[in-house]
Amino acid sequence: MANKKIKKNVLLIFSKDIMYNPVIYKLAADFRIVFNVLEAKIYPKQEGRLILQLEGTEEQLDEGIKYLKDQKVKVEILAEKIKRDNESCVHCGACLAVCRSDALQYDNETKMIVFHSEHCIACGLCEMVCPVKAVKTASIDMEI
Repeated sequence: MANKKIKKNVLLIFSKDIMYNPVIYKLAADFRIVFNVLEAKIYPKQEGRLILQLEGTEEQLDEGIKYLKDQKVKVEILAEKIKRDNESCVHCGACLAVCRSDALQYDNETKMIVFHSEHCIACGLCEMVCPVKAVKTASIDMEI
């Protein structure tokens, strides 16, 4: 089981001092982590922000995230920042129509919407359409 591949969505913030260094290249080359860019913002001569989906073994991801922090990249695990208030949710399904990452799914047995935060890419669409504001998401613009 130690070699099982997992995915983590992370927000990375690069200060102007390091934003032009090949940090992500080294993450892939040296740690053999597969990454997918989900969102990016570059503020020239200020900072760069990336939301990445990282894929690898738990050990690879732990070592890769440690490497990023050692390079002075601010790292936030997005699954830890997404909140859903199950008490407020009325299971109307509005969020299902906009969720592009399968983080929200309908459970045929319970007839309820189930939230899988580990799949969430923090796009914020579910938060925008939720009529009862049961979801609070992280975003590329969040302060960490």
